[in-house]
Amino acid sequence: MSTDQFSVAGKTVVVTGSSQGIGRAIAERFAEDGADVVVSSRSQESVDEVADGISESGATGDALAVECDVREREAVEALVAATVDEFGALDVLVNNAGASFMAGFGDISENGWKTIVDINLHGTYHCSQVAGAYMREHGGGTIVNLASVAGTDGSPYMSHYGAAKAGVVNLTTTLATEWAEDGIRVNCIAPGFVATPGVASQMGVTADDVDREEVNRRMGLSEEIADLAQFLASEASSYVVGETIVARGVPRIEETPEL
Repeated sequence: MSTDQFSVAGKTVVVTGSSQGIGRAIAERFAEDGADVVVSSRSQESVDEVADGISESGATGDALAVECDVREREAVEALVAATVDEFGALDVLVNNAGASFMAGFGDISENGWKTIVDINLHGTYHCSQVAGAYMREHGGGTIVNLASVAGTDGSPYMSHYGAAKAGVVNLTTTLATEWAEDGIRVNCIAPGFVATPGVASQMGVTADDVDREEVNRRMGLSEEIADLAQFLASEASSYVVGETIVARGVPRIEETPEL
């Protein structure tokens, strides 16, 4: 059986927030499979390191590092322009840039709330609108948004993050409907706990503690989210439109009393 439909070779892909964690794993995976990848974050030094690593790895795809704060419209426009100038196209956008901190709802300042919503939701708006305008004029493309189970189920002490990610889930469905006639597929991934550097610093759990072969677990790997991103960016998912795929391991099932 052919597996060519899962390939992203020859595509040009922008991955926001790709200096570490899930974004970096997605960028590295796509480049390894033959896609030209633009890695971006707010730190040029950090994305330079990722792009250099991709180039030195022998990946068949090329990498370009572009500093971009997704909260700033002009920076996002420059990101898309740099992508097209370098590679001549933009086929896939992965909206991965995000941030959060833990606090009770009553303790979140207005500035703290706006900052998290701005990065996670407003940043997705900027990137999708700018990249989508290019895609609509050039025959279509694919957008993969990164949300969270905090946005699908809610999460205590992360109300700002959960609200923003819920907005991303809803935006995914809406854009998928609006832009289908333009040949743009929009889908979303909602990860649960994933062993990223951020989780390691907060919870002390690293990727070395996670066995990918184990079924009974609630901690995933960045590479497992990259698998889903590649699927959604490839022709293998051509009939998947407007969906949010939840990846959180073994589900928590609430017990109900016998009637």
